[in-house]
Amino acid sequence: MTTNTFLLILLALVIAFVFSYYQYFYKAKSKSNVNLLLAFLRFLSVFGLLLLLINPIISRKTIETIKTPLPIVIDNSSSIVDLKADKSALEVFEKLKSNNALADKFDMQTYQFDEDFSPSDTINFKGKQSNIDIVAKNLNSIYKNQSFPTILISDGNQTSGEDYVFTFNPEKKVYPLVVGDTTTYLDLKVSQLNVNKYAFHKNKFPVEVFLKYAGTKAINANFKITQGNSVLNEQTVAFSPNKKSVTLNVLLPAEKVGLQLLKATITSKEQEKNTYNNTKNFAVEVIDQRTEIALISSISHPDLGAIKRSIETNAQRKVTIIKPNEIKSLENYNVLILYQPNVSFKSIFDLTNNARINTWIITGNNTDFNFLNQNQTYFEFKMSSQKEDYLASFDSQFNLFALDNIGFEQFPPLENAYGTITAKTNTSTLLNSSIRNIETNQPLLTFVEDKGVRNAFLFGENIWKWRAESYLQKKSFEDFDIFLDKTIQFLASNNLRKSLVVNHERFYNSGENIEINAQYFNKNYELDEKARLTISVTNTKTKAVKKYDLLRASNAFKVNLDGLIAGNYSFTVKELNSNSSYSSTFEVLDFDIEKQFVNPDWNKLQQLANQTKGKAYLPNQVDTLVKQLLEDESYKAIQKTIVKKSPLIDWIWLLVLIALSLATEWFIRKYNGLL
Repeated sequence: MTTNTFLLILLALVIAFVFSYYQYFYKAKSKSNVNLLLAFLRFLSVFGLLLLLINPIISRKTIETIKTPLPIVIDNSSSIVDLKADKSALEVFEKLKSNNALADKFDMQTYQFDEDFSPSDTINFKGKQSNIDIVAKNLNSIYKNQSFPTILISDGNQTSGEDYVFTFNPEKKVYPLVVGDTTTYLDLKVSQLNVNKYAFHKNKFPVEVFLKYAGTKAINANFKITQGNSVLNEQTVAFSPNKKSVTLNVLLPAEKVGLQLLKATITSKEQEKNTYNNTKNFAVEVIDQRTEIALISSISHPDLGAIKRSIETNAQRKVTIIKPNEIKSLENYNVLILYQPNVSFKSIFDLTNNARINTWIITGNNTDFNFLNQNQTYFEFKMSSQKEDYLASFDSQFNLFALDNIGFEQFPPLENAYGTITAKTNTSTLLNSSIRNIETNQPLLTFVEDKGVRNAFLFGENIWKWRAESYLQKKSFEDFDIFLDKTIQFLASNNLRKSLVVNHERFYNSGENIEINAQYFNKNYELDEKARLTISVTNTKTKAVKKYDLLRASNAFKVNLDGLIAGNYSFTVKELNSNSSYSSTFEVLDFDIEKQFVNPDWNKLQQLANQTKGKAYLPNQVDTLVKQLLEDESYKAIQKTIVKKSPLIDWIWLLVLIALSLATEWFIRKYNGLL
C-alpha cells in the first residue's frame, strides 16, 4: 500500500467521523445510547463508501513449491499377459507409485496406454493394440515447456503408431522398465505381406512378403503360399543370427476369375514357442478384363492391319478381322469395329441393335452413306462422290476420358467423301476436322452415349498413316497405341455406372477397425448427400443378424462394425429411397496382433533410452532406478513467491457491511421516530 493511499484512508476516517458527529452530536439535545449507535452506523457507512472510492490495492504473498513432474506410464496391452509379465509389471508400478522419497522430490502422475492414453484408473492388460507413440505425444502436450523424466513400464512391442524411438523428445530422459522374459526364443514370423487387391485373369500378380527370425542359431525354414490344398509357391529360406529378416518377391498365376483366398506360411523343423505368427491370410480378386473385338470389313485395307496391331499391343485385347457375312452371333465380342459399312452390314446392324453392343464406325471412300442414314440415328450424312482430305485438330475440352494431344495436327489427312455431317444428338468430340486449315465445324472423331450404349465415329480412312507418322516423330508406336487403347477401353467399359458403390476389405483381423464405406450417386451421377444407407450383417454360421445405419462423412457414408467375433459374414448395403443394394462377404480372422511376440523388444527400448540420455532397467533393478532419480541434481524443486493483489472494490463483504449499516440505521431511526 502506497503512502498516498494510506493518507487518503486517514482522511476518509476523519471525514466519516466528522460527518457522523455533525449528524448526531452537533447541537444535539440529548446524547443517548441510541444516538451513539446511530453515529457509529453512519460512521461505518460513510467510511465504507469512501474506502470504495479510494479502492486501495491489498497485496498478499504466498510461497509455492513446484516439483518436477514424473509420469509413470504402464503398458495395458494384452501382450503383457501373453509374455507372462502382468504380475511383475503391476508390482514395479505399485512400488514406484508408493515410494515416499520419489513423492517428496517429484510430482508423480500415473498413466496407462494401449491403443489410447489415459490415467491409470483400471489396469487390466486387455488392450488390443500397443501404441507407445501416443505416450510421447500426450506427455509432450500435458507437460508443455517442462523438463521431466519418464518411467515407461512396457515390453516395447508396438503394434500401431509411428516409431516411438523418434517421437520422444531427446532432451527429456526416458527410463524404460522392460517387463517380460528377455531370453531369446526361436521364432519365425510372417511380419508383413503386400499384394494388390486386383489382378488380371491369365496374368501373374506380385506378392511381397517380409519374414523375420529370432534365434541364436542358423536354420532353414520352409515358406509356401497355398490356396486350399494347392501349393502355388514353395521355397527354402535360410536364417542366421546375422540374417534375421528376408524379403521375398513372388509372382503367382491368376488362373481363376473371382475372389481367390490364399495363405502364406513359414515353418521349420525347430520347436517354436509361438506359432501364432507363422501364417497370414490374404485375398486377391481376379478380373477378366480381356476384350474380344471384331473388326468387320467387306474390303481389304492397310487400316485393318494397323488397327489390329495397335490394339493388340495390350495383351488384354484380341482383335479378329472378319467379313460381315461370316458373323452369326455377337455373344463372343465386347466391341465391334465396323470398317466402312455398306449394305452387306445389314445383318450386323440388326444384331447390334438387339444385343445393344458398343460399336466404332469408321467411314471412308467405300462407305455407303445412304445405308448409314437408314441404320443409325446419331448422324445425318449428305455426301457427294468427291473425295476430300480432312486434317485433325485436338479438342482440349474433351472429357470422356483422359488423353493428351499426341500431335494430331501434324498427322497426314484422312480421306472421306466430301459433304456435310449433322449430329442428331449430343456428342463428345475428340478431334475436329478441317480442309486445308479451314475449319469445317464438323467432327473427325466423336463419341455418342445413348441409354447405356457407347458408340464412336471416325470419319476418314488411312489411319495407318497416323501410326506410321507417330513412329517417325517419336521412334515408337507407343503414343498412337495408347490413343487407340483408350478409345477401345472407353467402348469396352461397363456401360451402366453403378449408383451404389461400396468399398470394403475381404479380410479383417479381430480387434481391428472394421470399416465399410459407401457412396450413392443420383441419376446425374452426383454424390447424393441425402441418401439413407443401411447395412445388414449376417454371421453365416450362427445366422445372427445385425443392422446399422451408415453415417455421413466428408465424401462418403461410413459404418464401423467393431466387436464382430471371428467368422464369415455376408452383408447387404441398401439405399432406402431407391432400394438400390449391394451384397458381398468378408471374413473376420481370429487374429490377435498382441500375440505375435515371444520376447520384449529390449533393443528398441534400449535405443529409446540412449536416444533420450536415459537408461533401460529390468524389474529387479527398480531400486537402482529410484536411486538414480533421487540423486539426479538436474531435477530440483523450485520455490516461487506469488504476490496476489486484489482491489478492495472486489470485496463483496464490504458492500454487504455498508448495506447492513445503512439499513440498520434507517430501521432504528424509524423505530425511534427520528424520520
